[in-house]
Amino acid sequence: MTEHLRADVCVIGGGSAGLTVAAGAAQLGAATILVERGAMGGDCLNYGCVPSKSLIAAARAADGVRTAGRFGIRAAAPAVDFGAVHDHVKGVIAAIAPHDSVERFTALGVRVIGASARFVAPDRIEAGPHAITARRFVVATGSGPAIPPVPGLDQVPFLTNETLFDRTEAPAHLLVLGGGPIGVEMAQAHRLLGAAVTIVEAGRLLPRDDAEAVELLKARLRRDGIVIEEDAKVVRVEKTATGLALVVAAAGGERRIAGSHLLVAAGRRPHLADLGLEAAGIVHTPKGITVDAGLRSSNRRVYAIGDCAGGPQFTHIAGYHAGIVIRNLLFRLPAKVDYRALPWTTYTTPELAQVGLVEDAARARLGRIGILRVPFAENDRARTERAEEGLVKVVTTPRGKVLGVTILGEHAGEVIQLWSLAIAKGLGVKDVAGLILPYPTLGEANKRAAGSYFMPKLFAPRTRRLVRLLLRFA
Repeated sequence: MTEHLRADVCVIGGGSAGLTVAAGAAQLGAATILVERGAMGGDCLNYGCVPSKSLIAAARAADGVRTAGRFGIRAAAPAVDFGAVHDHVKGVIAAIAPHDSVERFTALGVRVIGASARFVAPDRIEAGPHAITARRFVVATGSGPAIPPVPGLDQVPFLTNETLFDRTEAPAHLLVLGGGPIGVEMAQAHRLLGAAVTIVEAGRLLPRDDAEAVELLKARLRRDGIVIEEDAKVVRVEKTATGLALVVAAAGGERRIAGSHLLVAAGRRPHLADLGLEAAGIVHTPKGITVDAGLRSSNRRVYAIGDCAGGPQFTHIAGYHAGIVIRNLLFRLPAKVDYRALPWTTYTTPELAQVGLVEDAARARLGRIGILRVPFAENDRARTERAEEGLVKVVTTPRGKVLGVTILGEHAGEVIQLWSLAIAKGLGVKDVAGLILPYPTLGEANKRAAGSYFMPKLFAPRTRRLVRLLLRFA
């Protein structure tokens, strides 16, 4: 028998975006229903940010043992128990899971329904034995791994981020198909945990990041022992006696790259299948649901947020989208998305962080720009940590307004946060250069980079003449 339910807000999807909206709406007094067909917490908790960063932490620990000699500490080569690493990853997930659980959200006043949702009318969905009518719907179904149409791929076993963290044994030789953030992070983590690793990328590694910084990171990855194959178009996949091989196009023919296991990390696709979007009049494309700046779809009752909305696919964007929708939906405030100060980090060693425009994009848009660079090797804290790799690179207008920043270095995801604020508030390098920062910290590299904008004028002959003149009257 069908149970008919009514709500102020019905959220479809229990990942980061959907959970934030559901919790906020319920706590603000809205009658809220959350529909989730799978595990609460979505991709981030179960297959994405949490397990990947837990694995990376284990890999860094192993590398710390391996490289302890740089501090005068003698240590044997680390013995990696991959089964115990697996238990560590699953333990972190289990520790966080209660925060995203059905029990917690029920206690907040959310009606949680475990079922697949499908629109049957502009204002109604069906979810299992329930028919739900709501004033507003929020689609937050997230995304999953995109599987490229490579001949032979369906004939071999392969891993994605949804299955990678179930392994209790390290692969002998991991082939990574895709050189985006997921592919690069998992490649380095597995290499530092003892596996042989080859990355195969059709274009260049990390194409959205600053090319100069990526070249420095590639040099580090190669020193770690990772083989990087760029501009390598895979034409087919073949089984071998010991695993599989990627056959790539090459000058004058083809060549084979063999390995024991394959991780497909070739991008993400939004989860939109079987949602019945047409029945609700919701316009969408293969990239996601089409939304306006307020994240509202072509159906005025329906918002789309997070990965399924066709924009940047980061967990912090999911939370940002949730805040936009809560302001629009519950407070009737004209909130709109603004990605100018969007930061992102690739959690390699060293980390690669970016906010705003990269150099090439800034030149294409504005023509004349300024570039400020400070290597981490000139930062005293980086020296004490023996973490001198990388740089702070700031892109400015000729008058010193900050357009974008790239940081390659230890804790770059933390160090870049100051620049996110600077871009969001339209600040210039003088605002950063004038800060008082604690010594010694990695963040001082930001102040030094900003201060370098003024160095050519400060120590120019004209300034020196002015100082000599002023000294006569001292």
